[in-house]
Formats: sequence, C-alpha cells, structure tokens
Amino acid sequence: MKTKTILELLTLSSSLYYIARDTQFLDKISELSEKGKDNINKIVSESQLDENGNELEFVDKIILKTHELKEELNEKVEELVVKFYKKINVAHLDEIKALNEKLEKLDATVALLEARLNKLEA
Repeated sequence: MKTKTILELLTLSSSLYYIARDTQFLDKISELSEKGKDNINKIVSESQLDENGNELEFVDKIILKTHELKEELNEKVEELVVKFYKKINVAHLDEIKALNEKLEKLDATVALLEARLNKLEA
C-alpha cells in the first residue's frame, strides 16, 4: 500500500511540475506578445514623414522598420562573426589585407637595405 501511495505522489508531483512549466511558458509567450503589440502600436502611432513631407502609410512604416531591423541584425551578425573569428584564431579579411601591406613595406625596406649594402661593397 505504501509503494502505491509513493508512486501516486510521484506521478502527481511530476504532473504538477509539467503544469507549472507549461504555465511559465505560456506566461512568457503572453508577455512577449504584449511587448510585440506595444511595439506595433508604437510604430503605428508615430507619425513619420517622407522626403516630400507627407505622412507615411502603415505599410510604408512597416517596410521602413523592417529595413532598420535588417540593418541592426546585419550589424549584430557581423559583430558576432568577428568575435567568433577572434575566438577561433581565424584571420579576418581586414587582418589579412593589413598583413599583406606590412609585408610589402618590409619587402621594400629589405630591397633598400640590399641596395645600400651592394653600394657599400662596391
């Protein structure tokens, strides 16, 4: 009888745990949807003007905001890629170009030094 009671309590507690997790998940979704609604309402309520001074329509506002978000996303992705390259010690294209420029300068310096040495020997 005790084993049956323990199993029932375990089953009940695990069920309550999953219900609580689902409730937290639903609360999080609800919170995010409210934030989304607030952001959309904010965008719609703002009056934005085009280059002619006319107020933009709703679809134009959405397109403008989408372009802004795309630019932000591109910047964040670029930052993350640079961090990732540094973390795994892979040379970035800019670093390779800078190293090539230094190499060319050093080659020119070596050539000048060789010319001076040849002049001194002669």
